[in-house]
Amino acid sequence: MVEPTDFDSGASGRGQIWLIRHGETQWSRIGKHTGRTDLPLTPAGEQAATALHATITGHTFGLVMVSPLVRAERTATLAGATSSAMGEVVTDPDLMEWDYGAWEGRTTAEIRQTLRRADWTIWNDVIPAGRTPGEQPAEVAARCERVLASVRVVLNRGEDALLVAHGHLLRILTATWLGLPATDGRLWALAPATISRLGFEHEQPVIRGWNCPT
Repeated sequence: MVEPTDFDSGASGRGQIWLIRHGETQWSRIGKHTGRTDLPLTPAGEQAATALHATITGHTFGLVMVSPLVRAERTATLAGATSSAMGEVVTDPDLMEWDYGAWEGRTTAEIRQTLRRADWTIWNDVIPAGRTPGEQPAEVAARCERVLASVRVVLNRGEDALLVAHGHLLRILTATWLGLPATDGRLWALAPATISRLGFEHEQPVIRGWNCPT
């Protein structure tokens, strides 16, 4: 967990982006790549999402954006992010998880065995088509940039925005926010049902907190 002492400081006079990765699912628990497969939360995932409620409902947001996949929508509901008190809530398909194509539902170990490549990760190879077309990292980053274009309007008003989505998607969104290539999202892991924040130091986009449980 990264939590600076000036975590909530708006030094730039602009708002911050709060990120919530959805709670645990059966596939995320065992490390299966879960892109467009629409899985529910486990009981532990529901409990962890509910634990975020006090923090989320105790804060004011100018915009809440949620992935349409059920694991994100349920997390948002349990965390209180979609309550009427939150103001504008948008379901945005651009926040859906990375389309893993042929690697959907498979673990890294299984894919390495198939390819006979001990160094394979989702970040360092072309994503082949499967039941879905699959996406390359730059295509995911293009979706993230569209989300950030909406968010920047809110931040420039001095208000915060909340995004409830998925692990790899939010890691690529963070890389995009920092002006880095999509594949640099490999540099920071994101735990289920945690809160992270992106913001500014002066004019520089930065990470202001990461993997905070509340």
